[in-house]
Amino acid sequence: MHSDLIDALRDPARYPHPVDEVDVLETHISWVLLAGDWVYKIKKPVDFGFLDFSTLALREHFCREELRLNRRHAADLYDAVVAVTGAPEEPVLGGTGEPLEFAVRMHRFDQDSRFDQLLEAGRLAPGRMDELAEELAALHELAERAGPAGEFGTPAQVVAPMRDNFATLLDCVESPERRRLLNQLGQWTEAQFERLAGRLQERLEHGFVRECHGDVHLGNVALLDDSTILFDCLEFSPELRWTDVIADLAFAVMDLRDRGAERLSWRLLDRYLARTGDYGGLDLLAFYTVYRAMVRAKVAALSLADAADEAQRQHLAGEVDNYLALARSVASTRRPALVLTCGVSGSGKSWLSERLVERPGLVRVRSDVERKRLHGLAGHASSDSGLGRGLYSAEATEKTYARLAELAEGIVRAGYPVLIDATFLEQDRRARFAALAGELEVAFGILACTAEVDVLKERIKGRVSRGKDASEADLAVLARQLEAVQPCAPGEGDLLTIDTGQPDAVDRAAGWLEELISGR
Repeated sequence: MHSDLIDALRDPARYPHPVDEVDVLETHISWVLLAGDWVYKIKKPVDFGFLDFSTLALREHFCREELRLNRRHAADLYDAVVAVTGAPEEPVLGGTGEPLEFAVRMHRFDQDSRFDQLLEAGRLAPGRMDELAEELAALHELAERAGPAGEFGTPAQVVAPMRDNFATLLDCVESPERRRLLNQLGQWTEAQFERLAGRLQERLEHGFVRECHGDVHLGNVALLDDSTILFDCLEFSPELRWTDVIADLAFAVMDLRDRGAERLSWRLLDRYLARTGDYGGLDLLAFYTVYRAMVRAKVAALSLADAADEAQRQHLAGEVDNYLALARSVASTRRPALVLTCGVSGSGKSWLSERLVERPGLVRVRSDVERKRLHGLAGHASSDSGLGRGLYSAEATEKTYARLAELAEGIVRAGYPVLIDATFLEQDRRARFAALAGELEVAFGILACTAEVDVLKERIKGRVSRGKDASEADLAVLARQLEAVQPCAPGEGDLLTIDTGQPDAVDRAAGWLEELISGR
């Protein structure tokens, strides 16, 4: 029946809108009909265990789920579920009568606008990672939360598919080297699970397990009308979709790294964490990134048996090796370090720190953003606080630095280098963080940012006029800071003083940071 139906739908006359030609794409779970300005997705009557489209009722249900889930974040792309009526040889889209089948109707877009294609063509601008992070964070914010006593997100449910990945892969691969690596990664996963089981339960109880996207890779992100759109949410498996938000983010991080875009993965992470404040999820990031890589390795390994020829078999074997190597790299990498910026407003601290996120790869925490988060404000919202009052009172400032210390400790313990972007004008505040680095036994450095006074003033006036930055410092704040600043002195830590107006500022700072973090 379905063969006749798809053949009939190749006829442009079957569509209730202008169509010159119908292109049909086929995957292992669906037919995708490209017809004029529209796309129709029809699910195949298959049952793979993890996915069951075997009955018409199930296919209708999952069509409606696909529409519901994707309209949360791509309402302009997903239009409707359309009944296909009539006879297989004479189908009617959107007709009356008993449905033969159901299709999800979407607006058609240029496949070259997908992020995977843009990256391959060298046209994926780094700023698009900021947009993707905002899209993903917005989806996570509106997503329904799992209940602590529900069926999703318990530690046992989290680790079960991870163990299944290793069992399946060990059945598929024969190479002693691959099997040895699989066993090492399996042992690492079990050790991490034992360490993190309590955190997984805590995250569930605190609402971080949500109805997420489930399939966040570059092929499911597109640039449409100059807007970044996340699409193709995983509709067929609630178990895979209901997950910790960090697991959703980890898929994108893994995919970027696999495609050789590690710098972009750090930028994505930076913007997501700044938007959500979920720095506590970092201790799970490697755990979930390895999991995502192992899922991809398993899919490639399972396809080996169906390889059409030796060339395809070698390609799939190479994919398995690449994902195993990526998982090993993630599992074996810990680069903890604690670095501060130091400088008055307008000295280029945030400008420089934003560019350093991608270079050595680090986690940045901005005091301006966290100060506002402590008071329930978004980063770019105005607090209307006067000089030394409200959010900028002595008490509020002390709470802000206490929060920065708390975040720094958690990030370092999770194994990441952290750059705390704050003024740190007082020696005792810097000493507090130096002592923390000593307690954690990690490298400590201070990046002292400078600029001529006239430059400081011009930068602040420009920032105030634009009104798009988290900082609310004005010229009066600058004047007070210039009077109160206690310059960094030798012996406070590894120190780099840098004029951020110099053309080599980013390169110098990045090189210094790389040496500090690596311990060279």
